[in-house]
Amino acid sequence: MNVLVAEPTDVQHLVKQLMAGASPEENKALLDALMSGQVSSILEKLKREEAPMLRPVPTEVRGFRARLDLHGAKPPVWRRLELPGDLPLPRLHDVIQAAMGWYDSHLHRFRTGHDHRSPYFVTHFDLEEGDDGTLEDDVRLDQLLAEKGDELWYEYDFGDGWDHKLVVEEVLDASPPTVRCTGGRMACPPEDCGGIGGYEELAAWVRSGHDDAQLPGVFDNAAHAHDWLPIDWHPDQFDVEETNAALTSAAAQPVAVTGELAELAEQLEQRGNRLLRQVLGRPLSHGPTDVTEAEATRLTETYRIFLDIIGDGVTLTDAGYLPPAVVEQVAERTGIADWWIGKANREDLTFPVAGIRTTARALGLVSVRKSRLSPTAAAIRCGPDPQALWHHIVDRLPLGTKDAERQAAWMALAVTGSGVPAQEWRGEISELLFALGWHSGRDRFSPPPANSATLGVLEQLAGAARSRWGETKGVDLAVAATARAAIRRT
Repeated sequence: MNVLVAEPTDVQHLVKQLMAGASPEENKALLDALMSGQVSSILEKLKREEAPMLRPVPTEVRGFRARLDLHGAKPPVWRRLELPGDLPLPRLHDVIQAAMGWYDSHLHRFRTGHDHRSPYFVTHFDLEEGDDGTLEDDVRLDQLLAEKGDELWYEYDFGDGWDHKLVVEEVLDASPPTVRCTGGRMACPPEDCGGIGGYEELAAWVRSGHDDAQLPGVFDNAAHAHDWLPIDWHPDQFDVEETNAALTSAAAQPVAVTGELAELAEQLEQRGNRLLRQVLGRPLSHGPTDVTEAEATRLTETYRIFLDIIGDGVTLTDAGYLPPAVVEQVAERTGIADWWIGKANREDLTFPVAGIRTTARALGLVSVRKSRLSPTAAAIRCGPDPQALWHHIVDRLPLGTKDAERQAAWMALAVTGSGVPAQEWRGEISELLFALGWHSGRDRFSPPPANSATLGVLEQLAGAARSRWGETKGVDLAVAATARAAIRRT
């Protein structure tokens, strides 16, 4: 008698046949595969490939009062939310990120059950990686939840494995006009802290009053831990008003952009990351793109002083630096000398002066030829006119030719144009660059520095020369308008 033998590639097909009803010969082949240990892995694969079950779209949109819990957290970390039933899953992703306090810098996945092998919905990133299935974009919340007790699972950051469970507490008679948080408890864990275990260690250390004996082993010392943690983070803090403000911000539509910035935004969207979308959705990202005469005068003051001192040109030292007398004039007239420690007469030892020269050259305001630093034709055309100089600067931004330079430049313009305080620029830019795949070079988990010629220009416009150690603070609406003008110029 001939016996049907199953090759490894045929096992999945045979298992499916058995499920549908197979012949005795096929059952025998399946039994052989079972004896060889192949079937268990095939069955798991089939379970993963099972499509999620969807309800028909309801004829009437209703809402849900639901509780969102971070699975495994003790004490519980949770939020109570009012959600419209017609909320699409990508929008629900935004809601969860904002309500919890995550930074949306990792991949995510919606599942229909607690088991990680449960049916799940694919994202655009999954499709790019060759996965297939039901795209989350095409699914509404009320196709998954309908009654009290129904639940949906959401995983964020596959490395740390933050699992969330959304459970319906009440079906509302009408759909709420907006997403709203009505309660909650505990702060969101810090990003990349190592999952529930790492979070619990950090929480215990902070609750102890930062006792060195309880410092998590991943940190070299307490100062390292303080620098790494979000400012004023405490595990027991939760503010429902702040959460609703974050939800409002997450709901905002991003300002329309084109060209390179639009491509970068799309790139992050395809990865399931909406950090840039959120930046471009801030109210000030939609703001004006012009400045008054007085604002242009203030913004361009440092460069106008520098060009005035340079005059028709100055001969550089043998080492290629500005002459000491010129360095002293720049430091005195721009305000650097008021806060700089030491004698500001050497460019190589007075980095704020060097920064002015470097950014002026990047903007095409000065050039070096035969050891002489001279104003360019563009600078001469602008003359002493602040508005003309401001328009020249806008037309030159963003600066850079390499991918790293351009992307850092676009992120600097987006963040600055969104109107955040200057002291937060670098942190947000670094987060965006990390989301785009850049890192510091020390390891692939370290965010890159925010440095770029474009950021240097924006800091000069914000008055870095007049600020101690060049650290500008607060919101400068004119600088934000400048950044938006550069973004929308194309």
